Amino acid sequence: MRQIVLDTETTGIDPSSGHRIIEIGCVELMERQLTGRTYHVYINPEREVEAEAISVHGITNEFLVDKPKFAEIADEFFAFIDGAELVIHNAAFDVGFMDAEFARLKPVRKTADHCGVVDSLAIARKKHPGQKNNLDALCKRYGVDNSNRELHGALLDAEILADVYLLLTGGQTALSLDTGSEDGGSVGGIRRLSSERAPLAVVAASQDEQDAHEEFLGMMEKQAGETVWSKLQ
Repeated sequence: MRQIVLDTETTGIDPSSGHRIIEIGCVELMERQLTGRTYHVYINPEREVEAEAISVHGITNEFLVDKPKFAEIADEFFAFIDGAELVIHNAAFDVGFMDAEFARLKPVRKTADHCGVVDSLAIARKKHPGQKNNLDALCKRYGVDNSNRELHGALLDAEILADVYLLLTGGQTALSLDTGSEDGGSVGGIRRLSSERAPLAVVAASQDEQDAHEEFLGMMEKQAGETVWSKLQ
């Protein structure tokens, strides 16, 4: 399964008011493994970036003056995401902007017609109801290093979200405080074990261990009555 973890930065919050995408960051997963392929671009939105938005992502109008327009990067961006499952935090926001951008071009493309969409925010809210589930809160909860995230940035946020998503959906097989790993690689102190590792050995209890366990259960039953372990047997 090919997944693209995606994030955008924009000139404001509402595409129906004419706000535009100014940055796209994508990270590719294949069978829930990072492939190292990314897509990243800054875009000239052909309009002013709101001051409030600049305070969030730090991308200024002056910086975007010489960047390509969306129409110039639309085909390569579409080619990168086409047929993949998109993993996006608060997907309705980013997909709304993407659809608004594609709607300005010919042929008109609609994201959901070409890609699956997974909302990691919805997953987090279901798994952690009543708690903060923004990206910073999830990084803290799952031990993902986001110390470089002073401002929002599409590629950095996509990279961080990839780690959060894999942890959120049970995709990691080990945690380590090491900064490196020969077999699986690591990001932010999270070590991924190689998919080619040997299966873990299953070691059964010896007869002496089973006898000692039965003796211990017998002692507990004399003191407290029937045990949970006895019921299971």
